Amino acid sequence: MELTQENVLEVLRKHKKGLFFKQIAKSFKLEKKEEKQLKKILKKLQKNKTIVYSKGLYKIRKELEKENLIKGKVEAHESGFGFLIREDGEPDLFIPPIEMQYLFDGDIVLAEEKIYRGKKEAKIIKVLERRVKTAVGKLQKEKDRYFVHLLDFVIPHKIYINKKEAKKYPVGNYVVVEILRYPERNVEAKGKIIKDLGNVKNTQTVAEIVARKYDLPLTHSEEALKEAEKLPSTVKITKNRKDLTHQICFTIDPESARDHDDAVAIEKEGENYRLYVHIADVSHYVKEGSAIDREAFQRGNTYYLPERALHMLPERLASDLCSLRPFEKKYAFTCEMLINKKGEVIDYKIYESVIESKAKLTYDQALVIILGEPEYVKAFPNLVEPLKNMEELAKILMKAKEDRGSIDFDLPESEILFNENGDPYDVVPYERHLAHRIIEEFMIIANETVAKHMEKNNLPFIYRVHEKPKIDKVNAFVELMAGLGYKVDYPKGDVEPKFIQKLIEMAVGTPEESLVRFLALRTMKQAKYSPENIGHFGLASDCYTHFTSPIRRYADIWVHRLLKKAIKKKFTKKDLEELPKKLYTIAEQCSKMERVADDAERDALDILKLRILKEKVGEEFEGIVTGVMSFGVFVEIERYIIEGLIPITSFNEKFRYEEKSHQLVGEKLRFRLGDKVRVRIVKVDEDSKKIDLEFVSKEA
Repeated sequence: MELTQENVLEVLRKHKKGLFFKQIAKSFKLEKKEEKQLKKILKKLQKNKTIVYSKGLYKIRKELEKENLIKGKVEAHESGFGFLIREDGEPDLFIPPIEMQYLFDGDIVLAEEKIYRGKKEAKIIKVLERRVKTAVGKLQKEKDRYFVHLLDFVIPHKIYINKKEAKKYPVGNYVVVEILRYPERNVEAKGKIIKDLGNVKNTQTVAEIVARKYDLPLTHSEEALKEAEKLPSTVKITKNRKDLTHQICFTIDPESARDHDDAVAIEKEGENYRLYVHIADVSHYVKEGSAIDREAFQRGNTYYLPERALHMLPERLASDLCSLRPFEKKYAFTCEMLINKKGEVIDYKIYESVIESKAKLTYDQALVIILGEPEYVKAFPNLVEPLKNMEELAKILMKAKEDRGSIDFDLPESEILFNENGDPYDVVPYERHLAHRIIEEFMIIANETVAKHMEKNNLPFIYRVHEKPKIDKVNAFVELMAGLGYKVDYPKGDVEPKFIQKLIEMAVGTPEESLVRFLALRTMKQAKYSPENIGHFGLASDCYTHFTSPIRRYADIWVHRLLKKAIKKKFTKKDLEELPKKLYTIAEQCSKMERVADDAERDALDILKLRILKEKVGEEFEGIVTGVMSFGVFVEIERYIIEGLIPITSFNEKFRYEEKSHQLVGEKLRFRLGDKVRVRIVKVDEDSKKIDLEFVSKEA
């Protein structure tokens, strides 16, 4: 068990009478030198009044032992309220603004469920873990006092700074502040400035803002960097590795990709296809327990921020040793599959290999070769036939996946364009086409194949799982679809993926298609990692994992380690006993950090979009209604895929809010989810991440 605050609390909860220090240390099997870290954690828990120390015993505070307390994560809303995302999976609880003023988005808390005016809401009892330790804000002065107004936080927190220290920096500058004391009732938040970022919010400042907000690691430790430098660059073909260096395999990635962790090859055998998915053999270099491994576990994945990637692995591994660059021999882990014309894997092999990629294609290059563009056909003559075969196979796999009910959410994505100075100047749609689908389908079939191999052999493993949605959420989605004017039926019995798939298909080609896809996605539970295989609902797959991206996902490194043990028959009795518990901890950490990455990357894109939109104040845009509340209408500006608010106070008529049907009904106007509207941008506030809109017109 990893030594963390949460795990220490878990141990103490099991012993209500308390434990001595040595007993806690024994629970974690700590060596003498590791006990110092435990002492620090216990002191911190005492300081934040989560545990008490009396007569040599550490124990949970009595008020925190109540059985009806709910643990969860705070999700802040820009209007000042929030939601408690419950750890037990029960429906979210509303957190009123009066409670939210002391909380940060992402805080882990204990709460009681209260009924106020007939509605359930959360009363916060204790903050267990603060999400934000350091943050970026603007230094401001108020009378004779200085404070940092935090940026990119939906709750406008102020962190007060010692006057003598604050005077070292110009008022109005962006600074990094370390929070020394958090806000509580009748207690101001205090902090100290640890870095001056200047008075201009550039792309690098945005990366710093987001990295600090989510506590992302900006550098690798000296120990990890030294380990990486010592790794040998020579690639040897040994008897344990299959020599595939003469095979025509190649990578297909986005134009901006700097690391390439998968290469593909194909051979046609009668009506069947022999597909090779080669994955960078990261586990050959990253050994369990090494400094690189420990850091990768903490990070969970790579974080892709604008113009900057915070790599899970040191640069030497991510972009050099493990990257499957063309015309370089590389260690790989290969899943070779024989697939029939129904899209079924009828035979497979999993083995270590040495490969040499014959080309580095972008998605667009792969597409034009398939389409027969003479210039590219001439440039890559040996790739034409393989790509045509890949197109055939991908279409077979897509059809098979669709037939079993796999849900394609396919939400619109946008890409930010930067000028030569690294400043954003425009947002364009990110188009996914056939070449993207080819790689996507090949990665999915490889992931399924290795997962089925491990399940068949009943060996410890990390699966990628996706639970069925709760029936009440599905019914709510059906109601929303009905509200949009669709003829729909409620699910009868257990919900199957095909049911959701068919609802989405109804909206294909309509103005509200992307909204329906978004609402369907919101109905789903989040996919996660688990040592228990419960299937993947969204993909309609009985058995799935993540095998294909070990350069950027820690879970994949462990999938490789476990697969290697399996194919070499090296699982010991001790492994079978101890691994399941260890894999649970790894799966939990990877799931948690994946959510952090998603939030951080989305936030960074939104900040840059706001910078671009600041220059568009007064301009009109097409949008779609994505939310209707008593205080106004949320509209997604389609051109930029970002939401703004039309306040109800900006209309010259009175509205009635119909919560059940998600409508605002006025004397002349009516707004409901999915309505197409034209809006004007009135104000853009980068610091609070708000866009104020004005209603212009509505499509009939």
